[in-house]
Amino acid sequence: MARQRKLSPERKAFINSLLEHYQPSDASDVQEMLKDLLGDTLQGMLEGEMDQKLGYSKYDYQNKDTDDSRNGYSKKTVTSSVGDIDLDIPRDRKGEFEPQIVKKNQTDISNIEDQVLSMYAKGMTTRDISAHLKSVYGVDASAEMISHMTDRILPIAKEWQNRPLEKKYAIVFMDAVHFHVRQDSQTIKKAVYVAIGIRLNGRKEVIGMWVGGNESAKYWLGVLNEIKNRGTEDIMIVSVDGLTGFGDAIGAVFPKAEIQRCIVHQVRYSTRFVNYKDLKPFVKDLKEVYQASTEELALENLDQLEEKWGKKYPSSIASWRNNWPQLSTYFKYPEEIRKIIYTTNAIENFNRQLRKVTKAKTIFPTDDALFKILYLAMCDITEKWTGAGWNWGQTLDQLCIYFVHGK
Repeated sequence: MARQRKLSPERKAFINSLLEHYQPSDASDVQEMLKDLLGDTLQGMLEGEMDQKLGYSKYDYQNKDTDDSRNGYSKKTVTSSVGDIDLDIPRDRKGEFEPQIVKKNQTDISNIEDQVLSMYAKGMTTRDISAHLKSVYGVDASAEMISHMTDRILPIAKEWQNRPLEKKYAIVFMDAVHFHVRQDSQTIKKAVYVAIGIRLNGRKEVIGMWVGGNESAKYWLGVLNEIKNRGTEDIMIVSVDGLTGFGDAIGAVFPKAEIQRCIVHQVRYSTRFVNYKDLKPFVKDLKEVYQASTEELALENLDQLEEKWGKKYPSSIASWRNNWPQLSTYFKYPEEIRKIIYTTNAIENFNRQLRKVTKAKTIFPTDDALFKILYLAMCDITEKWTGAGWNWGQTLDQLCIYFVHGK
């Protein structure tokens, strides 16, 4: 059963009075209502600033203790995300009044909204932002108004998600991160599918983020097809975790791509079966496999690992044997390329930062609410992604040699 949104009696009476006064019939009417409310709020704050400057409120001449006084108004139109707002800027006879909420030459008040978006992108809740604006700027913006401000980013986020992509990527990392979302009166754990690509110039970019159901190879197939439909013709190497069927999905859409399963994921999986007392020596022997200088030496060490531990932990050894074609891809490349594709750390670090931003919100009301904050967080995170990786030119040269002449 859906949980009814709780309103205090005072807030409910306030909302009812607004509805009775404006009588909105659709979303456009609500937008006009918000514009009117924002205008009235700004007007009230301007009047309050004049009261503070003169030291007495309007018509309260008994408390007047200044030779300055009010001198009418000047008209001004400012721009906000809800449309143009007409204001009456108070004047004083001495011409000394300098309004702060809307400064003299300011015609765009969306800077407040930009600050709201910035705070939202860093994980602050709408209530936290509302309190911050009140304490720092004296702006009385409700959590609902803050949410409305951040909604303006949705069309931009959707446009970004559907933008054309590079024709070719050197490397693409794929992984999923999970969040709880309300759907049909239930809380559902949903996977957000994330793809990060390294362009041929060495620069990283988030290719996209897709809010789906549980992580599955079938959904990844849809993601891969969308990447192809957005203009990507080829990927050299795809670095992924160990999801069953993932490799088949990649091969179906990008048959020339080489697949590297994350070694770190594989180590975690294979040590799940190992007794705690054996863990340290087992991991030491396992390192001889995946840290070997050549695939031939790695296979010899895998034989020795199986001889020593195979009877006690057959499932651990079998997981390496069964997945060896996709685990061993990196052995054919030099050290520079191995370091990049050896693990999905690049995307796991990104996902970790997404979790950090969203930790204040345990459940999201809709997919759009989740996507909105993830997009803003992504913009904030990727702002620090400058330039190509170290020695990228040489790395790309070697990749091209392998893919042009070695396949």
